[in-house]
This record gives sequence, structure tokens and C-alpha cells, in this order.
Amino acid sequence: MIGIDLIKTERLERTIERFGDRAINRVLSQHDIHLYKSKRNFAGLWAAKEACAKALGCGIGSECGFHDIILSKTPKGAPQLSFSTRVREHFNITDTSVSITHDGDYTIAVVALEQSKIQE
Repeated sequence: MIGIDLIKTERLERTIERFGDRAINRVLSQHDIHLYKSKRNFAGLWAAKEACAKALGCGIGSECGFHDIILSKTPKGAPQLSFSTRVREHFNITDTSVSITHDGDYTIAVVALEQSKIQE
């Protein structure tokens, strides 16, 4: 399954200016807050989580919240995804790929997920 999110970076910059840490803590959990470096970088983290929820087919909500999607980096600095146990097991996620890019006023993230087949 694939999800994509495009966001105008300025939109999230205004959100941080208006709500400050409250906005950041709504999106980033204690596991991925260390990745926050700038308002522009926050747009990439937001987009990755939104793209992931779209790939799951549920969006951000009761089935999968922002804090259920955990971002980190590989030793080479590439973004990677993991999930809360509840979400990983509910959606049978076996593998993930994520890419985040910034271009001018926009930030884009693409997520690909693999799920195991459920035996019935």
C-alpha cells in the first residue's frame, strides 16, 4: 500500500507560531521528538505521518494516531518508520519505506507499506 502527502511548508510554520510546543507535541511522540530541528523539518515529519496513515487506508484518527507512527533515522540519516504495537498488529505491517523531500514552499512524503496476509 502506498500513501503520499504534500503540504505547503508555510502552513505548518504558521501552526507552530500560533500553537508552539502544543502543535509539535500533538504530532511528535516522545520517541521521535528528537528529530524536530526546524519548522521546515517539522513539515517533513508531519507529511510522513500523514502519508503513512493514508497508506494504511484510515487516515489519522482512532485507528491510527500521530503517536502510533514513530519516525527515526537509519545510521546513514535516511528516515524510517515503526509503529505502536497496537497498530503494527492490527494492520499486520511487515515492512515499510518512507521518503521525504522539500522543494521551495512544499514538502512531500511518500510511504510504502507491506502487510502480511491474514490466514482465515
